[in-house]
Amino acid sequence: MKPDSSSFLIMMSHKAEDIEAGVTKKVHMEPTLPIHLKFTDVTYKVIIKKVRTTVEKDILNGITGSASPGEVLALMGPSGSGKTTLLNLLGGRLRDPLTTGGSISYNDQPYSKSLKRRIGYVTQDDVLFPHLTVRETLTYAALLRLPKTLSKQEKEERAMDVICELGLERCQDTMIGGSFVRGVSGGERKRVCIGNEIIINPSLLLLDEPTSGLDSTTALRIVQMLHDIAEAGKTVVTTIHQPSSRLFHKFDKLVLLGKGSLLYYGKASEAMDYFSSIGCSPLIAMNPAEFLLDLANGNVNDVSVPSELEDKVEMGNLETQTRKGKPSPAIVHEYLVEAYDTRVADKEKKKLMVPDRIDEDLKSQLASPKREWGASWWQQFSILFRRGLKERRHDYLSWLRITQVISTAIILGLLWWQSDTSTPKGLQDQSGLLFFMAVFWGFFPVFTAIFTFPQERAMLNKERAVDMTTSDLPLDLFLPVLFLLVVYFMTGLRLSVGPFFLTMLTLFLSIVAAQGLGLAIGATLMDVKKATTLASVAVMTFMLAGGFFVKKVPAFISWIRYVSFNYHTYRLLIKVQYDHITPSAHGMELDSGLTEVTAMVTMVIGYRLLAYLSLRRNKLHSA
Repeated sequence: MKPDSSSFLIMMSHKAEDIEAGVTKKVHMEPTLPIHLKFTDVTYKVIIKKVRTTVEKDILNGITGSASPGEVLALMGPSGSGKTTLLNLLGGRLRDPLTTGGSISYNDQPYSKSLKRRIGYVTQDDVLFPHLTVRETLTYAALLRLPKTLSKQEKEERAMDVICELGLERCQDTMIGGSFVRGVSGGERKRVCIGNEIIINPSLLLLDEPTSGLDSTTALRIVQMLHDIAEAGKTVVTTIHQPSSRLFHKFDKLVLLGKGSLLYYGKASEAMDYFSSIGCSPLIAMNPAEFLLDLANGNVNDVSVPSELEDKVEMGNLETQTRKGKPSPAIVHEYLVEAYDTRVADKEKKKLMVPDRIDEDLKSQLASPKREWGASWWQQFSILFRRGLKERRHDYLSWLRITQVISTAIILGLLWWQSDTSTPKGLQDQSGLLFFMAVFWGFFPVFTAIFTFPQERAMLNKERAVDMTTSDLPLDLFLPVLFLLVVYFMTGLRLSVGPFFLTMLTLFLSIVAAQGLGLAIGATLMDVKKATTLASVAVMTFMLAGGFFVKKVPAFISWIRYVSFNYHTYRLLIKVQYDHITPSAHGMELDSGLTEVTAMVTMVIGYRLLAYLSLRRNKLHSA
């Protein structure tokens, strides 16, 4: 990467090994602002509201620990022990004062919004666009998230640097892939997710189960890569479920959790010595991580039992306190928590009370409210627009969808082949074609747009950027043009340039309005089945209340026609095609259509505004 012209940063370089090919590359990155992470007596509870009562469930009970630049801290424990909850607390994602307690500090400062840009968070699920290549994914991330002071070329060079650093050069032009799209391997996907975060050079990198679903060799490569990232001056915290013995020894520090309580905090290399000191050691050779997880689960098979626990076995009721002469998991858990509290906890808390020797300039940089990275609104819009087009063209322009539209157009063309409007009966027949066009291009976009937000909820939560409402538009408009070119000339509609383009414009308005309704329903319910049901009822009601089937619609339901895009689209199509034949048709005056156009534009804006407000509400609820 080229030096920033306004930069106060001094360029440095470190070697990054190509994990797959064994090639060594030079990667240029600016120095990382160091962050010393401390957390003391961290608690978290969930409030469960029942019909008559409110129950509080403790998830974390007084967790203490720290991580410094250059260290990899592993949060380990069985499923349900609170690892991910603790990680979310450390990343500032859970900050409700009613449910959280204890203190978390970053360079002896509390969490602030300005700190958010210095924290990278890699979720357990690989949330990526399946049809983008590795290079496109990281390039778009660089363009969106790197400082405005960098040029486009410098941002693209940073993306290539990260590709080199993560050993992704061989697959840089391969699609990410997904459930129905073949793409990169699981390990490569995970590295792309990590690359999305380290591209902004974060000071604190948090990862939730980065090795889940990977074989032991690939998992070891990932953890070795995290170690290399930490050596560059970053603080790395990761949850881990059941690492191999080689992988376990890569960690600098370890937090062992059991049922939300702290069973061990300290150097990972000293964990076995600590448990031996309290009388718990393996009777057979086993993976240290497996041994620690057995203890955290309360399983002491193949583990020597300390004398204190043996006494409890002899004194207790064998049916309730023991299993086959061994202490029950509850007793083992209680013993481990008590042993840590009496032998280690106070000493570690005193260490954390000593303030770090941090330069005041670093503290001021960390607390600075100035936003140092990101693109302008217009840059974000254009980048997201291009990315959305690339991602969605595979679905929108698939042969299946094109065949569906063209075959429908040909069938309509054959049914209404060169229809004659010189007689009242022919006029009535052709108006049926216009009605079908209004319904089809109202129905089709609604059910396409419904899936946008529910299916991509994870991506929305990750990015908090709603790019698909704009990027879908050009793709949505391609198919109706194709449809109209076939239908218009086969069915003998009004053969003039003006009516043709006015008909196309009317269908465009219908599509955009219908898409807005679909987005609003999907964003409000965030459930595909519920949204599909509601959309079916809504579209059917719009058709029935429009007066197409029942001429005398009851007053209590007739108002629905004014929010129906089908109603206004049909009226506009009638006015475009027949204003030269008769002053009125089907009981409507063939005027300029300004009322219908105004109503359609209002719906285009209104439905999208409703979708935006629904997303904001869902975001606040999830937060």
